[in-house]
Order: sequence, then C-alpha cells, then structure tokens
Amino acid sequence: RDLVWKVFIQSDHLMKWWGPKGFKMLVGDLDLRPGGTFHYGMQAPDGSEMWGRWVFREIVKPERLVFVSSFSDKDGGLSRHPMAPTWPIEMLGIATFIDKGGKTLLVNRTVALNGSDEERATFERNFDSMTQGWGGTWDQLAAYLASLQA
Repeated sequence: RDLVWKVFIQSDHLMKWWGPKGFKMLVGDLDLRPGGTFHYGMQAPDGSEMWGRWVFREIVKPERLVFVSSFSDKDGGLSRHPMAPTWPIEMLGIATFIDKGGKTLLVNRTVALNGSDEERATFERNFDSMTQGWGGTWDQLAAYLASLQA
C-alpha cells in the first residue's frame, strides 16, 4: 500500500503512468496539501493538448485522498470538457487505498459536484466510457508498479 500511495502522490511517478493510454504527460505540478493542487497537461496521440487539475480536500496517508477534479487550461483555470460541453465543471473524487495482506485494493469513486441536472445526466450517461478510460489508466498504473518491483 505504501508503494501504491507513493506513486499516486508524487509528481515524478504520476508523470510515468497517469492518464489515458496513448497520452503523453507534458507537465505535472503537484502541491500535496489540503487546498493544494495537481495541475497537469497531457498530449493526445493526435498532438492536441488536454489539461486537468485536482484540488485536494483531504489527505490521509496512506489510506485516502479526497479531491475535486476538473478540466483545466494551461494556466490552471477551470475549463469545460473539450468534447462534452455539458460535462460537470467539477467532480469529487475519493481514492481509497486498502491493504489486502500485502496487496493493495485501490477504490476510486467519482461523482458530479455542484452540477446542473443536465451535467449530472451527461456524467451518468458516460459511465461506460469512463470505465474504459479509467481501465486504461489503471492498466498503466499496474504496469508501472510491476516495473518498480522487477
């Protein structure tokens, strides 16, 4: 659990696995404290850039991270999803790291935060797509962790 926690909360590690498959991390500035942020930029396979940020609400080492995630611009301001204009501006994420006898179960839950009815509906309609996208990210995390233990 300590290793999974470490690669989730340190920028140099996040740069090596965070994001959808095929995307390249460009920058990852992390200030791990309540009220601090993780602001990151990624380059898509087509060369376009996508930016995001987390604002940390709660940090309980090595058990839980609570943060508000958003699409962002290069300067760290809030922006809309680049392909879904009715996507919620903010989402509340809770990552829980559970020790399972030497292995770690990572439970990630995300809900629309302060969204309109239309934004929440857009978010809920896209669960299948999000599951696929997050699956690729978790695959990259697993591969990265395996490379560290080899």
